[in-house]
Amino acid sequence: MEAPKNTFSSNPSQTTETKLHFLDYWRIIRIRKTVILAVFLLVVLTTTAVTFILPETYMSTARIEVGKDTPDIGSIIGNQAPQAYDPYFIQTEFEKIKSQKVLNQVIKDLNLREVWAKRFGTETLRESEAYKILVGQIDLRQSRNTSLIEIRAFSDVKTEAAEIANQIAKVYRDFRRNTRAELSKSGIEALQEEYNEQKKQVAKRQEEVDKQRTTLNISDMGDAYYQSTVEMESVRNIDKDRLQAQSRYAHFKQMADELHGKNRKELRKAIPTAAPDSAMDRYLGDLAKTEQQYAANITDLGPKHPDILKLEELIKTINQQIEDRVDGVLAGIDLQVAQAGAVVTNYVLQLDAAKKQDTETRQKYAPYFIAKRDLENQQRILDTVYMRMLAEKVDSKIPKGTSVVIVDEAQADNKPVRPNIPLNITLGVLVGLIMGFGLAFFIEYLDTSVKTIDDVERALQAPVLGVIPQNVGSLIQEGPDSPHAEAYRVLRTNLLFSRKDKDMRTITVVSGGAGEGKSTTIFNLATVFAQNGARVLLVDSDLRRPSLHKLLNVSNSIGLTNFLLKQNTIEEVIQTTGLPTLHFLPSGKLPSSSLGILNSAQMREFIQRARERYDFVFFDSPPIMGVSDASVLASEVDIAMLVIQYRKYPQVMTLRAKQMVEKVGGNLLGVVLNNINISQDSYYYYYSGYYYDYYSKHDDNDRNGSNGAKGDHAEKNGDSKKPGERSTTVAMKQKY
Repeated sequence: MEAPKNTFSSNPSQTTETKLHFLDYWRIIRIRKTVILAVFLLVVLTTTAVTFILPETYMSTARIEVGKDTPDIGSIIGNQAPQAYDPYFIQTEFEKIKSQKVLNQVIKDLNLREVWAKRFGTETLRESEAYKILVGQIDLRQSRNTSLIEIRAFSDVKTEAAEIANQIAKVYRDFRRNTRAELSKSGIEALQEEYNEQKKQVAKRQEEVDKQRTTLNISDMGDAYYQSTVEMESVRNIDKDRLQAQSRYAHFKQMADELHGKNRKELRKAIPTAAPDSAMDRYLGDLAKTEQQYAANITDLGPKHPDILKLEELIKTINQQIEDRVDGVLAGIDLQVAQAGAVVTNYVLQLDAAKKQDTETRQKYAPYFIAKRDLENQQRILDTVYMRMLAEKVDSKIPKGTSVVIVDEAQADNKPVRPNIPLNITLGVLVGLIMGFGLAFFIEYLDTSVKTIDDVERALQAPVLGVIPQNVGSLIQEGPDSPHAEAYRVLRTNLLFSRKDKDMRTITVVSGGAGEGKSTTIFNLATVFAQNGARVLLVDSDLRRPSLHKLLNVSNSIGLTNFLLKQNTIEEVIQTTGLPTLHFLPSGKLPSSSLGILNSAQMREFIQRARERYDFVFFDSPPIMGVSDASVLASEVDIAMLVIQYRKYPQVMTLRAKQMVEKVGGNLLGVVLNNINISQDSYYYYYSGYYYDYYSKHDDNDRNGSNGAKGDHAEKNGDSKKPGERSTTVAMKQKY
């Protein structure tokens, strides 16, 4: 037969990390509802109690308008520039209001030290202590989008809150006025001192100017300036003439260079344009007329005719005259170049002399100019200081509008503002819910125990064969129609279809720690097999702490240990139960000298004999983490199942239990989740809660009818099904 395919990967790296769904959050809330409710009630009750215990506090509010200090009339020195927006102005005024200079004056005016000392039952109250109390009793706020400040005062006495708010407004207003007056007075005094000092500096500079004028023999303060100006003007005129002469020289020089670079024929054409000359123009005109006559008569008269010869002689004479005139024009241009160069040289000499004269004049009168400039600068400073001082004196006498206006005075309020009972209780409810849910999820985060089937399959890489609900007792007492029995029938079916060979009939159930319900699981699983008609032997092999005999109400005086020690035969130690097909073998008394008796040839012989007599043999075992007996049993029987109690032990311990089974060569078939509260945990309700719905909606006749018989018959013959087939329960398990 082909073994059923294992759908669970043995490689942990192939597993996918699960993500929390909304139902997972709801499951955590339902499970941790006690913690949530306890924290919620504690916070709400504490908040409510504190709210009603707190003394009543009254509040009064005074409103003032604040602005920057400006006079009603403009300054005499001109219109003042508009003041720039200051985003920190209001916050600065807040700090001024809360300053010791303002609040200590309020404490003094209202005699708060004595009043509070009597109220608090102390003899004296220091000023610093009273200041701290007052700062804690006021609150400053800015009215939105305005320059209004709200001064809120709190007190246990109705009238005191209003008195404090009003007095703070008045003291702050006077503080701003006095500060402004003091600043104006100190500013005028500083300006007066500076003015006197500048007058001394002006007198000192004037003395220096007079001294230089006498030394340099300057009759008037303007003479030296005039002399320097005249000489500077002469330098500028000479330099101007030099530039003009240099431009003329450059023009003639360029013309001469261009003409000297041409041949005689080109000069005849260039001179009339470059250097116009009347004689040259006349010679060129005569030459043109003569050449025209010559050209007109040469054909008729011939070259030997006297007139032709005469014309040739005339052309020759005119050409010589033109050549002589070209030489004369070139010589004239060269002469102009020389004359222009001489003029430039003369101007350069004059300019150097003028500059030298100007430099000597400036050096001579430099001390006087420096002293005069310093005097003028000092005089301007003196005039500026004087005008500023005069403006401040006049401004101090001009009536000024107050920069602080009390808009609303505080009134005593009969209704306390604290404690705010509705607000406090609402906040208590919200905080209680937040803390309750937060603590619940934090505890859930710290809890590393097994919670879901996904946790098991992800951590152990082993299938979950069954889910056992809470409060399960003995199925012998509850009967086969018990809703709990269906969970074990699901486990039985999954066990049968998960084993690789139908000859695997010896089964043990192990657990990592004590109290996980393995004894109840093995007992009820054996009961279900027996109720289905199989011949079953239930062996209590937990030799140190046997418990199965209590479920059957039988004696544990003799049992497995007696058989293994060869004190009794197998027929003498096996007992019958209320189910004809279920036999029971108690553990018996374990001598201290026989602690390792399970790991013996007698135990292996017993297992073989039991396999021959019964269809299935079930062995109870101690916790595998604490006693070696469980590991021995897991290695000797055909099938081992691991029971994990819901939310009891960390997953690390469960994983260690699985590894111990595999280390000794045991065949770990799967996992059984035990002690599940299906009614509260919606995750497991969808897995197996339909058992209860089904049985709660059918009467006894329906449960014992033909459908039930068919179901039992199908389970009874589950061994005959092929390993590759899946029952309806297995299919539903895979679905969920």
